[in-house]
Amino acid sequence: MKPARAPRLCIDGVVMLDKPVGMSSNAALQTVRRLYNAAKGGHTGTLDPLASGLLPLCLGEATKFSQMLLDADKSYRARVRLGVRTSTGDAEGEVIATAPVDARNEDVAEAVAGFLGEIEQVPPMYSALKRDGKALYEYARAGVTVERDARRVTIHAIKAGALDGQDFDLDVSCSKGTYIRTLAEDIGSRLGCGAHIVALRRTRIGPFEIGDAVSLEQLESSDAVRGASLRAADLLASHLPAVPLAPDAAGSFLHGQSVAVPLPPGAVECRVFADGRFLGLGRVSPDGRLAPRRLIASHAGA
Repeated sequence: MKPARAPRLCIDGVVMLDKPVGMSSNAALQTVRRLYNAAKGGHTGTLDPLASGLLPLCLGEATKFSQMLLDADKSYRARVRLGVRTSTGDAEGEVIATAPVDARNEDVAEAVAGFLGEIEQVPPMYSALKRDGKALYEYARAGVTVERDARRVTIHAIKAGALDGQDFDLDVSCSKGTYIRTLAEDIGSRLGCGAHIVALRRTRIGPFEIGDAVSLEQLESSDAVRGASLRAADLLASHLPAVPLAPDAAGSFLHGQSVAVPLPPGAVECRVFADGRFLGLGRVSPDGRLAPRRLIASHAGA
């Protein structure tokens, strides 16, 4: 008879994970939940199994703020291989075309520079975008190609490294919704030889860098590492100004009432605290009062 599993714990916080190659975002989340024995968890947007890098994971009440990174800019380093096109735009797909590569470093640099700024991308068939309730990759796996409208995205910065045979490194800083696989394919098309991605690593999301991240091996190593790696529940909202409340105002705020308190100039949303405890988010109403927007459950109604 198996021993009863310890009950899951109510743990609130954010773990900046350096996701390994070959693991889905959901598998990474479930592994971290198990390591913390956390009752609830969620991620802030997926990272393909082929890709490694920064994947912020939210535990407990921090999941209420996971949407705050969905619109954030991101940075990646990709390894691009010229002369080979695949069905998925990356190394996991089948080779569908090959071509000789006669591009030089200056040719690659010129082609890459042409994608700086606002561009239009046609989303790949192997993506999670929905059409009539089905993900595009479901159609692709069935051998069906559907029409996709081009979407406007912004490439804030882009730079190619030196050619190593048919390969080069590509550093990209971009807006949400940018497909690096598609970007690599478009660069290959411009060079006349095709291309696909053989490796991809996410190095930044919004203000958070890969240097902030911890690996699964590190998390598995000790309780001390796990404790030090659990960041505050308000981390993803740290760009918002903080407003402290006195005990009476905090009580009213936690019972759903707006309160009259000094507010930072121009504030629209704020992180709200009382005695150092994070209570949740507040929104400034038209009359200048602070109204509850999203409260931490352990404090709501207190």
